[in-house]
Amino acid sequence: MTDTVTGAAETDYSATLFLPETSFPMRAGLPQREPEWLKRWEEMDIFALQREQAKDRPLFTIHDGPPYANGNIHIGHALNKTLKDLVSRSMQMLGFNSAYVPGWDCHGLPIEWKIEEQYRAKGKDKNDVPVVEFRQECRSFAEQWVDVQREEFKRLGILGEWDNPYLTMSFDAEAQIARELMTVASSGQLYRGSKPVMWSVVERTALAEAEIEYADYESDTIWVKFPVRSGGGEVTSGAFHDLNASVIIWTTTPWTIPANRAISFSSRIAYGLYEVTKAPEGNWASTGEKYILADNLAADTFAKAKVEEFARIGDVDPAHITSCFHPLRGLGEGYNFEVPLLDGEHVTDDAGTGFVHTAPGHGLDDFEIWMNSTRLLGEKGIDSAIPYVVGDDGFYTKDAPGLEGARVIDDNGKKGDANNRVISALAERNAMVARGRVKHSYPHSWRSKKPVIFRNTPQWFVYMDRDIEGAAGDTLRHRALNAIDATKFYPASGQNRLRAMIADRPDWVLSRQRAWGVPISVFVRKGTNEVLKDEAVNHRIADAFEAEGADAWYKDGAAQRFLGDAYKADDFEMIRDVLDVWFDSGTTHAWVLRNKQKWPHLKFPASMYLEGSDQHRGWFHSSLLESCATNGFAPYESVLTHGFTMDGEGRKMSKSLGNTVAPQDIIKQYGADILRLWVASTDYQEDQRLGKEVIQTTVDSYRKLRNTLRWLLGNLAHYDAKDAVDAKDMPELEQVILHRLAQLDAQVRGAYKEYDYRKVVTLLTNFMNIELSAFYFDIRKDALYCDPISSIKRRAALTVLHHLFDCLTAWLAPILVFTMEEVWLERHPEEGSSVHLRLFPEVPGDWLNSDLAAKWQLIRSVRRVVTGALEIERREKRIGSSLEAAPQVFLADERYLTALKGQDLAEIAITSAIVVQTGEGPSEAFRLDDVAGIAVLPALAEGTRCARSWKVLPDVGSDPEYPEVSPRDAQALRERAAAGL
Repeated sequence: MTDTVTGAAETDYSATLFLPETSFPMRAGLPQREPEWLKRWEEMDIFALQREQAKDRPLFTIHDGPPYANGNIHIGHALNKTLKDLVSRSMQMLGFNSAYVPGWDCHGLPIEWKIEEQYRAKGKDKNDVPVVEFRQECRSFAEQWVDVQREEFKRLGILGEWDNPYLTMSFDAEAQIARELMTVASSGQLYRGSKPVMWSVVERTALAEAEIEYADYESDTIWVKFPVRSGGGEVTSGAFHDLNASVIIWTTTPWTIPANRAISFSSRIAYGLYEVTKAPEGNWASTGEKYILADNLAADTFAKAKVEEFARIGDVDPAHITSCFHPLRGLGEGYNFEVPLLDGEHVTDDAGTGFVHTAPGHGLDDFEIWMNSTRLLGEKGIDSAIPYVVGDDGFYTKDAPGLEGARVIDDNGKKGDANNRVISALAERNAMVARGRVKHSYPHSWRSKKPVIFRNTPQWFVYMDRDIEGAAGDTLRHRALNAIDATKFYPASGQNRLRAMIADRPDWVLSRQRAWGVPISVFVRKGTNEVLKDEAVNHRIADAFEAEGADAWYKDGAAQRFLGDAYKADDFEMIRDVLDVWFDSGTTHAWVLRNKQKWPHLKFPASMYLEGSDQHRGWFHSSLLESCATNGFAPYESVLTHGFTMDGEGRKMSKSLGNTVAPQDIIKQYGADILRLWVASTDYQEDQRLGKEVIQTTVDSYRKLRNTLRWLLGNLAHYDAKDAVDAKDMPELEQVILHRLAQLDAQVRGAYKEYDYRKVVTLLTNFMNIELSAFYFDIRKDALYCDPISSIKRRAALTVLHHLFDCLTAWLAPILVFTMEEVWLERHPEEGSSVHLRLFPEVPGDWLNSDLAAKWQLIRSVRRVVTGALEIERREKRIGSSLEAAPQVFLADERYLTALKGQDLAEIAITSAIVVQTGEGPSEAFRLDDVAGIAVLPALAEGTRCARSWKVLPDVGSDPEYPEVSPRDAQALRERAAAGL
């Protein structure tokens, strides 16, 4: 190649260019600037402005699942609230009246636990404090944290009715929660029963499934002999006749043996009678003993029992074993009752012995088979009453004769001495076969992190399978399953998950033995256990709660006050248990969504409930049941769930690992918009990762978007609406960008409607980085900076930039709430202006031009090969910039030649000149493997470098008035001078 470029002038022509002009800073300074926008929005009351603006639009309501008011927010809160904000803001901009009303769960154990911790630190006993005083301390604690969390949520950029949130402890809320309960009671769905529930000894309360988490736990395991008491039949028939044998059970809860009342077997399992023929001296399983075991588990059982040799004597049908002796028979003069054998569906031969030790007070399967067998038990003369073997403090009661004082779990959640006491008692009675330990997943309280036990207690329940008000088949389970089928789920798999939980769940336990909550506001007639159903009484209760809060229930004389003159307080029991907090939050549809006086901009059912995937067994679940119980249908039209946030390595965040990421720290260092962009960029339906590298990637992505917007703003400083160009009159390149805007309009709207924010971010970042910054802006910089004022190309480009500004600021507004406000106000600084008062712009459908877009895809392919060739020239330092080049382009495909007709390929490829030829081109020409039929031979441009545009052209200096520039630039200078610039 021959370098024929001659010298350029030393005059600085930069002042004559239309260079970008903007005060929009390159460095965002989000941590410092974002509070300024928050203050501005608060002063202008943007929430109220939105409501007034949208008052005639259809309602869209995303109902807030209330967080507990008991500590600073964590990254899970930030993820959840940001997603809700993305939904609410985008639906508002899609043309709905989408108001977000935040709420807080203020009752329950988390808050009560904190007050008790304060008491313990002061050496104070909760039982010495009047209940109303204790409740007031809980209320004050919750109020304090509501205020703290409110400010933290606002700092995230969450737009909501912060000065009018809902609180489950507000008087009107407590009154309506009580009304909902009394509606359930009046319809016959509420009952008091005895049933095993998950019980926290540490917290002294029953726990719902939603309050349970599973963790590894090491349990004692024992194999125990239950001597056969009675049976009959011939051995040849498979029936059992040997009364010198024992049924062997296996359990991981030795402490439940005193509560044993039956043995469960399965008629689907093959059992045999086995004899120990050889065993070590002193072994619990000794030579000559006979055991009944499932055939598939016999060998394993004998191995655990250290039996050296055994023999199978014959088949056994456990149905012919009438009963066994209790292995603790005679201990403390107790356990002298018969232990029947019951055929149970829950019994398998996967592990154990094929027989299940059945303690109906300490397991749901045990309870169910026992209660289903009450008629059979009665016929055999067996008492079906379920004992209360373990008290609320974890100690054995009098129903565990000889073991009183032993403890299952202590106040710190540690194993007590119950297991060892039971094992010793069994060994003394020659009832032990083997023992061991097993590590397995076991339920723990998610608050105290301590193991729980199943314990039979009197509790209040809601029937799942009883006909409601006598309507055949109209059960709560039936209603809930139908409601699930009518609900839209995001992701769709959530429907099956919730359905499976509802289909299999037991009756709903409502009662908690605590002080801070809404009481189970019913009266029970003494002697009959009948719930009083009286509307006048119910009205007095609700009215009192409305005026005084639920504390009214605990005041002196409350019982007679509510019962009125029609009843005597001495004839009734006033229930002191409080409602499960899941019932509280499950009723919010009744006193938030349906409260048109307080929140006229909300609708019922809600458009959406959005929470973490654990809420299939939590708020989604309880809200569904409560609404179905009182309304007959779900309180939501759709349910959206998100996963959980892990650390950068995919591990669960925990304080013990030191891998937690606090949203406050991210905001302090980077700003809330960075956190919001991360949320929008994730596949939130799965678990997400968040660590230093992830944050830095998000920061880099944000920086690119910001720089693109800054360049856009800088060039729009030269835009004048009177010079705008109609789309039909624009050059093809501008029409292609408008085509892409029309495409993106449909795609972005569609993604927002499907709550696919990751797709929104991907679409817009790719568009801005690849199609705008690296393509369109790159090409049009020359025209925007250098073309004459009268240039149609320049005016068209500025018009397109104006459209880009309108679309991009709107499309990104739900995500980058602070940055888009900053960008918007750069051009619209007037008072009352805000990007968040806009709708997504209506992009003309006639901008779509698929044929033109296809043509320009071909042109871009040619450009890509040219760019690739010049990059090598740059790397080898044969050229400094692409404007020093004038390559030859060889096209062997007619499609490319047709596409390039009438196009200035040099302008498109950002070179000073280009020669296009037909053919394959020489072998040494540059090619790309994935683009056939295009070859590029680099060459240097010939001529002089224009002092203004830096293009190397042969006609530079042809205008004697402007000898240092090209004719195009000379005309630009002439027009600037005429305009006084």
